[in-house]
Amino acid sequence: MYTNLINKNSPLTVIGLGYVGLPLALAFAKKIPVIGFDINEERIKMMMKGNDPSHELDKKEFEGCNILFTSSVEDIEKSKFFIVAVPTPIDESTLPDLKPLLSATQTVGKILKKGDYVVYESTVYPGCTEEDCIPVLEELSGLRFIRDFKAGYSPERINPGDVKHSLTSVVKVVSGCDKPSLEIIASVYELVVKAGVHRAPSIKVAEAAKIIENTQRDVNIALMNELSIIFSRMGINTYDVLEAAGTKWNFLKFAPGLVGGHCIGVDPYYLAHKAESVGYHTKIINSGRYINDSMGFYVAKNTVKKIIAKGKDISKARVLIMGATFKENVTDIRNSRVADVVKELKSYAVHVEITDPHADPEEVEKEYGFTITKKPGKNYDAVIIAVPHAEYLEYDEKYFIGLMTSKGILVDLKGVYRNKIKKTDYWSL
Repeated sequence: MYTNLINKNSPLTVIGLGYVGLPLALAFAKKIPVIGFDINEERIKMMMKGNDPSHELDKKEFEGCNILFTSSVEDIEKSKFFIVAVPTPIDESTLPDLKPLLSATQTVGKILKKGDYVVYESTVYPGCTEEDCIPVLEELSGLRFIRDFKAGYSPERINPGDVKHSLTSVVKVVSGCDKPSLEIIASVYELVVKAGVHRAPSIKVAEAAKIIENTQRDVNIALMNELSIIFSRMGINTYDVLEAAGTKWNFLKFAPGLVGGHCIGVDPYYLAHKAESVGYHTKIINSGRYINDSMGFYVAKNTVKKIIAKGKDISKARVLIMGATFKENVTDIRNSRVADVVKELKSYAVHVEITDPHADPEEVEKEYGFTITKKPGKNYDAVIIAVPHAEYLEYDEKYFIGLMTSKGILVDLKGVYRNKIKKTDYWSL
């Protein structure tokens, strides 16, 4: 299989060209022939012109790549090595939504041939590849797992907006269904991952490794959020406390904030779901999720309380929220918890305006039902810096004073303006 790929006898196919699949496809395409497959034809058209729909990659990343972008299944039939990198979201009940994953698996299953390899990168719970995906491949192809085709799992470690920790510079965890397949899959990834690969002993171990990476972060951030609630009641600034505690060598430097996005805000639910299926009800994981999912409402309610304390009729209050994406300096709005802040403020009849230099207004409108204000107005009773985009860090206190009424409140969720605000009522997590 490895020789077949490097000798360019058949292309490698990446299914799902989002923020994970596209960088992976382009990296391989600099070494071997690649087919990039996605069901979204509009995205395919953009990529054919050298544009990243996720706005993560520069146009130059497409240069020198031997890649065919397509939405046609016929184009990928000749491939023998498939990498599935589609989203794995949760539904409205916070249960795993495997529809995109199983749909991609069905696409592969219908064209699977003897000797083919299928490697999954989508984040799933331990056991999902072998228990949910492999049976679909077997049923649709008529082939038997391991005897006729091989499979593996290699979790993605892409961090949106992070140039330093890229695909090639972060160690890649790989796994296979047996020892021969593990070595072949590892060799294929070693073509593009300069940092090297870690060979996990089984597919389940690789799946578990990925799921706990984000669960660990989620739980630690939840602790910081809970501490921020406690310290706020004590009149202590959380970031002052963290700065002091951080002087010890082994203190873990996490910070409070809104926890959204397609990883940290989602993956723990997959692990909790799997735990339930084996008879264990998670406690720390569920508690962490509850705290983090509640922070948007906590921020909104505290903002409302502070506005009322200023003697303002809350039904006539105006609030500006700066930032709508799930994190700073990215365009991704998936699972943005800023929407929780907006929803809660509006439940008090507050007039809310949202601005963001990176978010696509049409996508925000479609996903959350609110509009993006191109240019902030005046006389806001509170300004909430929800997402500290680089553009916002250039503003000084005078700028915010110009946006607010004389009794305005600046709410700084990430504490980026701590110790810089002297004349304005200031509050941070």
